[in-house]
Amino acid sequence: MVLHVIGKRNKQRILPLTDSILQMLRQVWKTHRSRRWLFPSRRLVTHLPDATARAAFIQARNACGFNTDFRPHSLRHSFATHLLQRGVDIRLIQILLGHSSLRSTEIYTHLTEPLRDQLRLLLGQTTAGLFEGRGPSHG
Repeated sequence: MVLHVIGKRNKQRILPLTDSILQMLRQVWKTHRSRRWLFPSRRLVTHLPDATARAAFIQARNACGFNTDFRPHSLRHSFATHLLQRGVDIRLIQILLGHSSLRSTEIYTHLTEPLRDQLRLLLGQTTAGLFEGRGPSHG
């Protein structure tokens, strides 16, 4: 139940699979049955060319009505931000993103509106009653 991913600069990492993702990947595999590549080229001997993947992304982006500022990295950024909003430990996000340094992952810790609300609630709970019954002291 793991997926071996080869990323930029031939960096390899192993990611856990969920049952639903495994089922989706099995459906994709049935379209080509390549033993080596999840997204193979038409000849099945190499991976899908970058230009083909880029063209598919642009077509999907346009079909969804997103503007050109929405890029593949936007998906990665959204994924990391959503995990943080759900309370996932930043070190786990670091592993999932394949960052060697936690500093690279920390760029995703910007305060989104839901995180601000969560922080406001936490601070409210922490400081509740702190100043009740204390008038100005004259002394």
